Amino acid sequence: MNFLSVLKLQNSTIAKYFMRNVLTLLFAVFIVIGLIVFGNQLVLVVKDSLEAGIPLEDLIPVVGFNMLRDIPLILSLSLFLAIIIAVNRLYKSSEAIVMNSMGVGDKSFMLFVQPIVIVIFLIILYLTNAVIPWSKAQKDQIIERTENASEFSFIKEGEFQEFKDGNIVFYASKVNLIDGSDNQEMEDIFIRTYGKDEQTITLASKAQKYTDIDKNVYLRLIDGKRYYGFPSDKDQKILNFDLYDLLIIDGDKVNSSNSEYGDIDTKSTIDLIRHGGVRELSEVQWRLSQPISVVILSLLAILLGKSSPRGGKNVGLLFGVVLFILHNNAIILTKSSIERGEMPLFFGLWWVHLILLLFVVFFYLYRHRKIPYYFDKITQYFFSKR
Repeated sequence: MNFLSVLKLQNSTIAKYFMRNVLTLLFAVFIVIGLIVFGNQLVLVVKDSLEAGIPLEDLIPVVGFNMLRDIPLILSLSLFLAIIIAVNRLYKSSEAIVMNSMGVGDKSFMLFVQPIVIVIFLIILYLTNAVIPWSKAQKDQIIERTENASEFSFIKEGEFQEFKDGNIVFYASKVNLIDGSDNQEMEDIFIRTYGKDEQTITLASKAQKYTDIDKNVYLRLIDGKRYYGFPSDKDQKILNFDLYDLLIIDGDKVNSSNSEYGDIDTKSTIDLIRHGGVRELSEVQWRLSQPISVVILSLLAILLGKSSPRGGKNVGLLFGVVLFILHNNAIILTKSSIERGEMPLFFGLWWVHLILLLFVVFFYLYRHRKIPYYFDKITQYFFSKR
C-alpha cells in the first residue's frame, strides 16, 4: 500500500479505533507513572522542606513546580508505552493480522498515530521552552527567599538558640506573636554575637521583630545595654540605649538575590539563543530534544508492539523501556559532555537522535525482511562497476 492510500485511511474507522485505544492507554499509563513519580517527589520535597525550613504556604507551589518539570518525560514515556501496548493488543487479538491482510501495516499505524504524536509534541515543546523555565525561576525565588528568610522567624520561648552557624546566641524569656503575623514581641532579651576580633553581648528588657517596606528585617531592642569585648578587656565598651534597631536581614540583598537569579535553565529560549554560549546552546538543544524524541520513539513503538499471537507478551515492552532509558541517559550524558567542553557543540545532541532514527530504519527493514534485498542491490551496484 503506497503513501497516498495510507493517507486516505487516516479518517477511517480503523484509524479512529487505533487512536482511541492509544489515547485510552496514554491516560492510564500517564496516571500510573504520574502517581508514582509525583508521590515520590512529594515525599522528597516535604523532607527537604523540613530540613530547609520552607514554610507551608510555599510547600505546595514547590511541589507543583517539580511536577511541571517532570511532565515532559512522563508524557513521552507514557505515549511510547501506550503505542507499544496498543499495537501489541491488536496482534494478540489477531486484529492486526486481519488488518495486514487488508494492506494496513506498520506504515499505516505510524501514520494513524501521528495526530496524537503531533499534539504531544506541541505540548512538550511548549512545556520545555516556556512553562518549565518559568516554573524553575519561580521555584528558585521561593528557595532564595527561604534561604534568606530570617532565622529569627521562629524564636522559642525560654530557650537558648544558635543562629548563623553558632555566631549568634539568642535568648528570650517570653515570646508573643503580634496580631497573628510573623512579627514577634519578646521580653528579657540576651544576645551574644561573635565577630572576627571581638564579641558583643546585648541585654534588653523588651524586643520586637518587624519588617519594613523594603523587606529589611529588624529586631527593635528597648531599654538595654550593649557590651563590646570581654569583661577583662581594657578597651571594653558599654553602650546604654533606650531604643536600638538591630538589622537581621538586609532587604536589598534578598531582593537582588531574587531578581538576579541567572541560571541558564530559567532563561527563555530566545535569550539563550541571543547569548549564543556553549552552555546556552546546549540548553536550547536539550529543550528541543525532548519533543523530537517523541516523534522518533512513536515510530519505534509501532515496531516494538508488533508480535505474533503466540509470542512473548512483554518482550517488546521490556525492550522499549530499556531503549527509552538508554536514549534519555545518552542525551543527558551528551549535554553534560558539551557543557564540560569534552564534546564539540557542532555535534550537539543531534547525533543521539540520528542514531535512534537509524536504528528505527534498520529495525523496520529487519522486520520486513528487506535487509537482504538492499544488501544484494548494493553488492550488485559495486560489482557491476567492475
